[in-house]
Amino acid sequence: MTSTSIVKEISPPAYAHNWEYLCDELRRLDLLIRLQLLRQGDKQPASPLDQFRGLVLFETEIYPLLNSNDGNPANAPDVGPEVAEYQKLTATLENLETEIRERREATVEEGKYLPLAHLAQIFQLSRFEQDCLVVCLAPELNHKYEKLYAYLQDDVTRKKPSIDLVMSLLLHTTQEKWAARAAFEPGASLFKYRLLRMHEGFDGARPLISRFLAFDDRMVSYLLGGVEVDARIEAAIKCFAPQVPAQTLPPEQDAIRKAVHSHIRDGNRQNFVICCHGSYGSGKKTFAQNLASDLGAPLIIADVSKLLDGSFEETIWLLGREVLLQSAVLCLENFDALLADEANAKSRLEALLEMSRACSWLIFLCSNRPANLHRLLQQARTVDLQLPIPDAAARKEIWQSLVSESGSSAQLDFAPLASKFRFTKGQIRDALHVAQNLALLRPPHDGEITIKDLEAGCRSESNQKLGTLARKVTPIHSWDDIVLPENLLQQLREICQRVVHRSRVLSDWGFGRKLSLGKGINALFAGPSGTGKTMATEILANELGIDLYKIDLSGIVSKYIGETEKNLDRVFEAAEDANAILFFDEADSLFGKRSEVRDSHDRYANIEISYLLQKMEEYEGLAILATNLKANLDESFTRRLAFTVHFPFPDHASRSLIWEKIWPTEVSLDPEVNLDSLARQFKLSGGNIKNVALAAAFLAAEDDSAVTVSHLLHAVAREYQKLGKPLNPDQLMLNVYEEVPA
Repeated sequence: MTSTSIVKEISPPAYAHNWEYLCDELRRLDLLIRLQLLRQGDKQPASPLDQFRGLVLFETEIYPLLNSNDGNPANAPDVGPEVAEYQKLTATLENLETEIRERREATVEEGKYLPLAHLAQIFQLSRFEQDCLVVCLAPELNHKYEKLYAYLQDDVTRKKPSIDLVMSLLLHTTQEKWAARAAFEPGASLFKYRLLRMHEGFDGARPLISRFLAFDDRMVSYLLGGVEVDARIEAAIKCFAPQVPAQTLPPEQDAIRKAVHSHIRDGNRQNFVICCHGSYGSGKKTFAQNLASDLGAPLIIADVSKLLDGSFEETIWLLGREVLLQSAVLCLENFDALLADEANAKSRLEALLEMSRACSWLIFLCSNRPANLHRLLQQARTVDLQLPIPDAAARKEIWQSLVSESGSSAQLDFAPLASKFRFTKGQIRDALHVAQNLALLRPPHDGEITIKDLEAGCRSESNQKLGTLARKVTPIHSWDDIVLPENLLQQLREICQRVVHRSRVLSDWGFGRKLSLGKGINALFAGPSGTGKTMATEILANELGIDLYKIDLSGIVSKYIGETEKNLDRVFEAAEDANAILFFDEADSLFGKRSEVRDSHDRYANIEISYLLQKMEEYEGLAILATNLKANLDESFTRRLAFTVHFPFPDHASRSLIWEKIWPTEVSLDPEVNLDSLARQFKLSGGNIKNVALAAAFLAAEDDSAVTVSHLLHAVAREYQKLGKPLNPDQLMLNVYEEVPA
């Protein structure tokens, strides 16, 4: 027999499983309790008041307290038959402790998993702290320990171990007890990481050693092999096991990956914080998953907006504990939510950073917009990663790739979609999913998607925050509904063409590199009320297949200095991801002759105009301003607009065409009605003509007849009355039955 085989025979066997190990720890605890009972001696006085144990104090109990040896309160019995039993139990305990230690070491060396040993490693627990966990865990495993603890503490209501009882079971001298108090302070590992907690209902005024301890439910589950996430943070986090990392990363991301590996090789103990900025679906979490997988670590993604409910500091430490338990990398998404509450942002950020320093050496902070955190992150290595929205060419490729992966055989032109909707890859994927569902509901129910389905999917995925600041308009008008001179119609078509071909000109042809601002399209629609400005905007939205939001500038402008800019900023911030047409109506409330500055209010009005122009130039969609007063437009203002469309008051021919187009096919007109004569005699705008036609239709409905001349003249009179314009009575006697002379 070789020496190696001899060593193998005498080496202690490793534990087969975790429960076998815990059973040995409980056997050891039973021996400690037996020894404590012997040290305390017979505590049951022969008294008729025995039933009130713990509620009544006896004189026989008081004097022994005064005579006890405070230097060594854990003295063994020195007389009686208990001495031999005490010595026997002590020897048995020492042998068992040696066996447990050796078998535990052998189990760890074999690579077998023991949760308590893992806890000791990741939380840097001393042997005393580990024993504290065993003492507090025991009642969670067997009810007998509640009775034993109550007996040892001389009170049937004290079923949880007090700190004093824990120290009495595990320590031998008063000096050891005093030194061990530090393990129960709030900043100690047992409580900082929420492994133990003070039992509910304890009186905060009690001395520390009189307080009772309870085991955290999540930790009970963990020590028994459970993998469930703590219920208090379960709704806020998602856990991802390591995957096969991406083989190639974009240059900026690959540079960060190399910096992280260099940080590890250098043994740098600083935290590494990666601040990822980008819109939803831009790949922030994908990058975090790739980097975590590259390191061979799981990833925990926590939604900050869901962590803010309740006690943030408590919740954030529960999160940190979960990160340590899973040896994971931490990624915090929606980080903007923490910074939004300015009153609490600083204190919450400090608590978050304290947790991250203790629990996660690598952390991702994911937000929609950059936030300068370098001053607050001075104790960590911090890098910024901006994940922009892909350009139109890249978006076109993403559309083609995802549609092909979906199994669709449709031959579609994705260039217009890529140009009109500034989507990230994640948004494109979501829009495609919506389009596929719409295709299933549309006859012939073959599931084949069309461009209309994709446009509807894109509109559904566009940011809806704008709906709280503007009114969404459902466009119903088409080119056939509007009456304008041909050159104006051509201008409107050119606006559509610019939206459709924007990606080709800016990306493919390189004009985007020449422009820092003005990559979007802005236009001014000027003209009297009712001349078709709103209708033209609806036609553009209908033609382009994108949403239309109407913002009333009269409600945005404020008499208080600075408020107008704040209101405009909120609108454009919400519109950033809306992929919509912004239609600013009632622009007269803001426009004025910039040269006519008579007082400080006029000067400040010019500042507001400049701010609006700045935000329009930064906006990369289509923004349209409407004004009734062309004379109020400053040349320096119109020079900064891509299009200026002047809507004229309709002439006789235009009015006649409007009268013809205004009637739905279902409406019956009296054959004797002469629409051209109405157009010649009454100089009304298109909006006024619409009102007259609608009013005449209601009058005809009351009479249950076709729309007659009488109905029309009555409606015209009401419209003039509403406008406050004089109407010659002779005009109402107009013989509209006759043909108008050439």
